[in-house]
Amino acid sequence: MASSISSFWAIFLILLSAGFLPLLVFGRGGFSVDLIHRDSPKSPHYDPSSTPFSRLREAAERSRARAIYFRDAIQKTSSISSALYPTDNIYSKIIPDSFEYLMSLYLGSPVEEFLAIADTGSDLIWVQCKPCEECYPQKAPLFDPHASSTYKVISCNTDSCSSLSQTSCGEESQCEYKYGYGDGSLVDGFLSSETLSFDSTGGRRIQVPSTLFGCTHRSNGTFSKNGAGLVGLGGGKLSLIRQLGSAIESKFSYCLPSSSQASATSRLNFGASADVSDSNAVTTPLITGFPKTFYFLSLEQVSVEGQGAVKVKPGMQIGNHTERGNIIIDSGTTLTLVDDETLKSIAAKVVRSVKLPQVKDPNNNFNLCFDISGSGTNAQFPDITFQFDGGASVVLHQSNAFVEAAQNVVCMSLVSSAGIGVNIFGNIAQQNFHIEYNLDAMQLTFAPADCANL
Repeated sequence: MASSISSFWAIFLILLSAGFLPLLVFGRGGFSVDLIHRDSPKSPHYDPSSTPFSRLREAAERSRARAIYFRDAIQKTSSISSALYPTDNIYSKIIPDSFEYLMSLYLGSPVEEFLAIADTGSDLIWVQCKPCEECYPQKAPLFDPHASSTYKVISCNTDSCSSLSQTSCGEESQCEYKYGYGDGSLVDGFLSSETLSFDSTGGRRIQVPSTLFGCTHRSNGTFSKNGAGLVGLGGGKLSLIRQLGSAIESKFSYCLPSSSQASATSRLNFGASADVSDSNAVTTPLITGFPKTFYFLSLEQVSVEGQGAVKVKPGMQIGNHTERGNIIIDSGTTLTLVDDETLKSIAAKVVRSVKLPQVKDPNNNFNLCFDISGSGTNAQFPDITFQFDGGASVVLHQSNAFVEAAQNVVCMSLVSSAGIGVNIFGNIAQQNFHIEYNLDAMQLTFAPADCANL
């Protein structure tokens, strides 16, 4: 027995020195980290003078901006795939100041802490680094790669570099990336590797050595000064999920509390901790699209309680390109967007079900709204069920499908994607569901849950 124990510790120390400790940690049950909503008092973006109405208005505006980002990314990647280029280029841009959730991470040796955007619509992990020329101002310190003993720059003659779009060779053969935004914002830096660490909710420090990330040395535009980088959780090669790979069985999950519980902490789970095994769970295929970053689903129909179902057109036409999936699931988009024809049919069924006067949304963000002044908190709205491929029926109760947009005005949180062409299953619809992404099996699982107390 003593020799067995000695052998275990000998192997443990070898793995530790080689940087493989994370694999042991993940193999013993996975891990979880906190997700912080941008409007939580724990967030640096929290505005104590804001109201639920003003926060919803701003989130609705961000939703449309994000949908445009998805459309542009699909158009760009489909045009690349039609040329003599690989079809799995990483799409790593973000809409400046357009996000919903943050997570804490550590970079380097010794570690430096950052509060970064957690984004299921991006792949590349990136932070601003010293020296930073023409950088947008941020309150948090910049990462200093020269102060870290584990920092390395990736060569431009590598597969990792070729996975990124918009790259070039730097003066010393570094893999340089450069992204421009429609509003004039810019990020420019080097693909690098570094030790990435997380504080798990169980109190352990999880280390991931040799993680690829973008070290940005030039940026400007409309980024928020409260931002300090991004963690890409998409399906592309350089995302955190793909880099962790077999160590977390290529799966992660989250459970988002309702909007009324913005101060509640969500959790982002990895590996075995991400398992959703509830008896009420339903599963639908994840569909590979272009870019591979985005999580496409096939939505078959939407039904309104007591009023029947609306069939949804298969595929999604973006310019000259057709995606096999017809909706993207995204934690960073607040509202749910569906095509105009489908929305009008759903709205007609809701109107037949809800015996309240219709009113116009004072902020012009929502297509269907009701005056509840005569009913108050007793106003009742029907469940709306999204049926995905594989018979996965996701029932959206009132809090998932209707929002109070102004005093005594309740609106359906499904809006039209007309003029954009991209359908998105947003985070209001996802609230109080435990949602598991399994990238090995290419499956998405939903289970109803009390996310504030999970």
